[in-house]
Amino acid sequence: MRGIILALVLTLVGSQKFDIDPGFSSRKSYLYSYEGFMLNGLQERSLAKAGVRLSSKLEITGLSENTYLLKVRSPQVEEYNGVWPRDPFTRSSKITQMVSSCFSRPFKFEYSSGRIGNIYAPEDCPDTCINIVRGILNMMQITIKKSQNVYELQEAGIGGVCHTRYVIQEDRKNSRVSVTKTVDQNNCQEKVKKSVGMAYIYPCPVDTMKERLVKGTAAFSYKLKQSDSGTLITEVASQQVYQISPFSEPTGVAVMEARQQLTLLEVRSERGSAPGIPMQSYGSLRYQFPDVLPQMPLQLVKTKNPEQRIVETLQHIVLNNQQDFHDDVPQRFLELVQLCRIASADTLESIWRQVSDKPRYRRWLLSAVSASGTTEALKFIKTRIRNDELNYIQTLLTVSLAFHLMKVDEHTLPIAADLMTSSRIQRSPMLQQVACLGYSSVVNRYCSQTSACPKEALQPIHDLADEAISKGREDKMKLALKCIGNMGEPASLKRILKFLPISSSSASDIPTHIQIDAIMALRKIAWKDPRTVQGYLIQILADQSLLPEVRMMACAVIFETRPALPLITTIANVVMKESNLQVASFVYSHMKSATFFLFLDIITFLILIRSSACNIALKLLAPKLDRLSYRYSKVIRVGGYFDNYRVGVAGDVFVMNSPGTMFPSAIISKLMANSAGSVADLVEVGVRVEGLTDVIMKRNIPFAEYPTYKKIKELGKTLLGWKELPTETPLISAYLKIFGQEVAYVNVNKEVLQQAMKTIVEPADRNTAMKRIANQIRNGISGQWTQPVWMGELRYIVPSCLGLPLEYGSYTMALARAAANVDGKMTPPLTGDFRPSQLLESTMQIRSDINPSLYVHTVATMGVNTEYFQHAVEIQGKVQMRVPMKFDAKIDMKLKNIKIETNPCREETEILVGRHKAFAVSRNIGELGVEKRTSILPGDSSSNIVEEPFNPTERASRESFTMQGPDSIPSKHFHSSQEDLLHGTRRKIHKRDICIKLHRLGCQLCFFRRSRDASFIKNTYLHRLIGEHEAKIVLMPVQTDADIDKIQLEIQAGSRAASKIIHEVNSESEEEDETSPYEDIQAKLKKILGIDNVFKVANKTRHQKKRPSKKENTMLTELGTDPNAKTPSSSSSASSAVSSSSSSSASSPDHRKPIDEDDNDQVKQTRNKDTSRRSSSSSSSGRSSKSSSSSSRSSKSSSSSTVFLNGISNNKKTGGLQLVVYADIDSIRPRMQVFVSNLTDSSKWKLCADASVLNAHKAVGYLKWGRNCQDYKVSTELVTGRFAGHPAVQVKLEWPKVPSGVRSIAEWFYNFVPGAAFMLGFSEKMDKNPSRQARVVVALTSPRTCDVVIKLPDMILYEKAMRLPLPLPVGPRIPASELQPPIWNVFAEAPSAVLENLKARCSVSHDKITTFNEVQFNYTMPANCYHILAQDCSPDLKFLVMMRNAEEAMNLKAINIKLGSHEIDMHPANGQLKLLVDGVESPSTNVSLVSAGASLGIHSEKQGLVLVAPAYGIEKLYFDGHTFMIQVALWMAGKTCGICGKYDAECEQEYRMPNGYLAKDAVTFGHSWILEETPCRGACKLHRSFVKLEKTVQLAGVESKCYSTEPVLRCRKGCSATQTTPVTVGFHCLPADSATSMTDKQMKFDQKSEDMQDTVDAHIACSCENEECST
Repeated sequence: MRGIILALVLTLVGSQKFDIDPGFSSRKSYLYSYEGFMLNGLQERSLAKAGVRLSSKLEITGLSENTYLLKVRSPQVEEYNGVWPRDPFTRSSKITQMVSSCFSRPFKFEYSSGRIGNIYAPEDCPDTCINIVRGILNMMQITIKKSQNVYELQEAGIGGVCHTRYVIQEDRKNSRVSVTKTVDQNNCQEKVKKSVGMAYIYPCPVDTMKERLVKGTAAFSYKLKQSDSGTLITEVASQQVYQISPFSEPTGVAVMEARQQLTLLEVRSERGSAPGIPMQSYGSLRYQFPDVLPQMPLQLVKTKNPEQRIVETLQHIVLNNQQDFHDDVPQRFLELVQLCRIASADTLESIWRQVSDKPRYRRWLLSAVSASGTTEALKFIKTRIRNDELNYIQTLLTVSLAFHLMKVDEHTLPIAADLMTSSRIQRSPMLQQVACLGYSSVVNRYCSQTSACPKEALQPIHDLADEAISKGREDKMKLALKCIGNMGEPASLKRILKFLPISSSSASDIPTHIQIDAIMALRKIAWKDPRTVQGYLIQILADQSLLPEVRMMACAVIFETRPALPLITTIANVVMKESNLQVASFVYSHMKSATFFLFLDIITFLILIRSSACNIALKLLAPKLDRLSYRYSKVIRVGGYFDNYRVGVAGDVFVMNSPGTMFPSAIISKLMANSAGSVADLVEVGVRVEGLTDVIMKRNIPFAEYPTYKKIKELGKTLLGWKELPTETPLISAYLKIFGQEVAYVNVNKEVLQQAMKTIVEPADRNTAMKRIANQIRNGISGQWTQPVWMGELRYIVPSCLGLPLEYGSYTMALARAAANVDGKMTPPLTGDFRPSQLLESTMQIRSDINPSLYVHTVATMGVNTEYFQHAVEIQGKVQMRVPMKFDAKIDMKLKNIKIETNPCREETEILVGRHKAFAVSRNIGELGVEKRTSILPGDSSSNIVEEPFNPTERASRESFTMQGPDSIPSKHFHSSQEDLLHGTRRKIHKRDICIKLHRLGCQLCFFRRSRDASFIKNTYLHRLIGEHEAKIVLMPVQTDADIDKIQLEIQAGSRAASKIIHEVNSESEEEDETSPYEDIQAKLKKILGIDNVFKVANKTRHQKKRPSKKENTMLTELGTDPNAKTPSSSSSASSAVSSSSSSSASSPDHRKPIDEDDNDQVKQTRNKDTSRRSSSSSSSGRSSKSSSSSSRSSKSSSSSTVFLNGISNNKKTGGLQLVVYADIDSIRPRMQVFVSNLTDSSKWKLCADASVLNAHKAVGYLKWGRNCQDYKVSTELVTGRFAGHPAVQVKLEWPKVPSGVRSIAEWFYNFVPGAAFMLGFSEKMDKNPSRQARVVVALTSPRTCDVVIKLPDMILYEKAMRLPLPLPVGPRIPASELQPPIWNVFAEAPSAVLENLKARCSVSHDKITTFNEVQFNYTMPANCYHILAQDCSPDLKFLVMMRNAEEAMNLKAINIKLGSHEIDMHPANGQLKLLVDGVESPSTNVSLVSAGASLGIHSEKQGLVLVAPAYGIEKLYFDGHTFMIQVALWMAGKTCGICGKYDAECEQEYRMPNGYLAKDAVTFGHSWILEETPCRGACKLHRSFVKLEKTVQLAGVESKCYSTEPVLRCRKGCSATQTTPVTVGFHCLPADSATSMTDKQMKFDQKSEDMQDTVDAHIACSCENEECST
């Protein structure tokens, strides 16, 4: 029995784990050796890295049970900057000395069961040293679970509370335990990190670990020794890796690797004593960032005596950047910013007193102080502004930069609020705008860092909103709402609701643009409280009484809140019942754009749900909304996402149309970017236009003073509820958002717009503005300006296991400089009574020296950054652009001549330079002047083994004696394009040089590129960045035979252009022993311009010289001619070139086809006569009169211009380029030709272009270039005709021969054609077509649809019924016999024909009515009653058109027109159409009337009369007794009313009655526009009255009597109805026992709710025997 019990006990003991929680004895002392290092660089070997190594002895002594003393003995700091692992660490005595000083005193820490408690250190101990101690103690942090060997938990460490996995292995035989701990630093509950400049970058709604740019992990290996006194840590090894992949490439990563080793050396039995210095607690293991971040990791700056350093740096910057940017100006400015960050307010004040009277010093100092963003800097700026020491521009720039770059904390926020509300800022609207928008961005950044936003921070903006709404200040309302939108805090919701009509009754009076701003202010709030915002916005979207623009903006914001399926379904149901097509189209297109899987949010699960929801909704809406035209609002979304690199971009364009205009009233476009799960709203721009049409079309016509104005207003009062449209307040507004924050906006109100239009339209104002500009040029412009325009700082810092901070940073700085000196002189000088015509008779001389430049410097870093040392990898990029413009110009307006002269290239001028380098950099505070830099890609790095040559042993030994040294690099080969691989130093250097030489100008433009990268190691974008890259565009001198004094550009237009060409050609012909290449142009110009005498001398000289052969003729007799062709050319005589007698005038094979069959005989005869005239050498005595008139017309209308670019030496032209443009657009066959050639180039390279219209249905053009324009050719042809029975146009493109470079680019582009065609909805069919030809056929199947067929060499793309954005006119083909020259007008008038087709037309034919919106319905007009057919309902009330049945017959109509001072009647009588003007019968042909400058005309056309009154908005009105048609101007859109409708494209709301409500049917709609007349005086015996339903109904179980809520036509008292028609009417019901009756005046039935609908009879004809007349 005892044996059994013993066995059980042993088994139980063996199944339990020993207590292995590590610890230290309070009576012993432990000595450890410690070593830790971290390296930064790429993960591959043999590349340069930078890092640091720290080694020391650690002595741990017990003070009490769980408190221990830590002493760091003999610390050593070594730096690494070299090629890993070849180069060794080097000891840094300076840093060792500094670190030793802070480790000279002991530290204290709490330790129990393997866990570190509080850490204590001397009060003045630097943060860096404390964090290094944390890194050491972090190795001792271990959590042991007694019941498990493998487990996971969230464990606290130096990097925060992160997911940790343990694996424990026990060696009981040797009493040893091995513990492995891995820490996933991507999965932390509380991660220690700090970011700067990333407040506007937010994560995607669903973020996954694999999409992060920065990833980190750490592994710890413990060896524990068990003994009777406990478990002791004998050895710890740790390894930590952080990697960053800037382009989300799996292998393109930069790595920070840190390793630590802790080894037990000795254990002694001694008890420690408490330190004799005061110590304070610095918290737990968690890494603590210092209150002030370390310096930027670009340089180390001594912080002692900052005032002197600032002054010295300022002097260096100003003195070395007067003429141009110095190379070190970015580093110096960043140094200045860093010094300003550590300077106190008193120091800044002292420096200001020294430089306040020096403008250049002031500018640089203010820029640096603004960029520093500290509390002291903000106080300094506030003092300067309050003391009014800065001018307006300086204040604007300083406040803007300071607010957007400042560090936000509880100290700077009150100062920023105080600055915003200062009196100096409040006095200027622009300064107030910039300050308020900047402050709201400050609040946004501050509140994004805290769990709850303090009320005090929001209060200044809330006060602004309250003040604005109480005083009714629209400008303040807009500013307050935009600031609230920038802040994006839910606490501002109550203020926003005051501006929205859903909760405030007074909000309906707030202007539309303010309501839109209020909705846009909800966008950021929706990210924090989406459900609340969605609830308000869905109310606005569903409320059809609100304006369409307000509802569309609510829809846009709803979709930004990532709505779920139920909400999207609700929106779809709202749209299904929507009568406003603008809103319906906008919502539908928004849903449609959300279904494309090409944009930013595709990576998130929520968006996938939204896309599916939208697909469901689209199926409901597509039949109704899928084919709406351009007149309706749209959402356009484009974008792409590259899954391999986790990078995407998306752009949205919101196009919101207004019923009052044919074109968009608001356009909002925004661009978003995604990278590795983070999203940023890069830029957003919005423009809104309101009432601009009225300002542009405003004429000084007093419509309100016309007699008809009062008559129209009185007639309107007879219509129930009629009101004229409200006056639109003209407004142009625009805003700009960067990173989601609105930084600027502008409002152009009515007064500014009217003044601008007055300046443009009024001659006096226009002359004054032109004179002011001319005087400014004459007086000269001189100045110089240098300014830092941007500084971007992004920093992301995480702790390493060593306790040193690992920092990723990106710094971008941009500086702009402009120097200008412009002088002008005008001859003759301007007189006091300036007129624009004086400019046309003057000569202006301008001498200009302008030198703008831009310098952009960017640095990306990764490494250690402390106040003692910096060890990092840096990638630097610099781009510098200079565009010097020094020239003299002479502009002779009278002679139409412009000459521009500039100096030739005397020295190299770098126009654009870009340099890029990657280094491993080491700095320390003890050696400020010494900075260690090693190129990451060393010079002896191995290149790609594929490109390495094989050297035999014998050859290698023989060549070793003659091998070139490392510096023997081949010399540069200019003016070539090549890729060189230099093996002398085993480095791969890509070199590409391209130069374009202009010998005659003494200049050459060169492009140089040099690059050496690490792509041979791995072909990633990151490896391509590593190395050195340089690219530049340089303007260089070139060797010439004669010294060039200057370069001249001359432009000559008008009639003198021909003589200029002839003069240049003659001077060249005298020097050369061959015919001038411009002989043909001379002949052409002689005949057109009549200047034969100019050629007399030249012809004598030329006749004495050798006659060139036909092949040597350098210019073709006619563009496109072929000497072997027999068919006469189809070109006109006035536009074709005339050759010498040895040249042929035949056409090319491309033009062999005869002219279309529609050409009549007269045209053919003219062509033949023109051809015979060209081929004949006699005079024009045998020409027909028609040919003579055509030639005369060509002579007058043809024009030519020339451009010469020459080098001038000793006042003689050394040759150059010549451009000749000849145009003959008014001949029977218009033509334009362009010639470009080098006058002295022996290669005879030329470019010839020709475009001509052969007839009304065919146009051709081609481009030729090469030697005598013969090497390459591209031609095109445009022909109109019919395709499948529809009118069509065919465009054919041919390329018989093109350069290989052009062909390769075209082939690359051709690869994208099938995919693009698929995205656009085209079908594809493989087919073999001509290999060098493409055809496109577009057939117009209806005004809004077309069929498209594209035939490419190996495929056919086609689509049927493609929707067109604009309706196109479709009419019969015009025969050629009816066309009047010039034929060009047929093509030139196409745009006007499209615009003409856009104009609205309303017609009445018998009982069929077609409205302006093309809605058709049948309606029988009641007898003898006038209907308002069309009326201007704007406040001007410009016209009114009424119609009634004629007295002669019911099928005839009579109309009455009121406009201006006249009243016009047209009615049939005795079989004829009579015209009465102001009651007097007038002849029916050619009547012209004028009313105070607004004219109108009446003339006969066909069987009727036409009225034209464009000033009143009536383009054309036609009436013949049976048919009526009115066409109004485009600017009348949305301003009409009547039976013809509102002309607003809202087809679903066409039956709108005068009171604004929609009628239930066409009959009720027509009746509502009947004009009642006075009883017994007018012919109309009908009037409107409310009726009672004759039957009682049961409503909700109650017997009720019902009264109509809208009036019904009834005959007057004493009259009886002879004809009725049923109409549907709404009724309001009351209990049957109610005392209410129809005579109750207090019952306003039209304002009552509608309880039911029923049909009643409306009277449309009456018989009156006892009509009661009113008194």
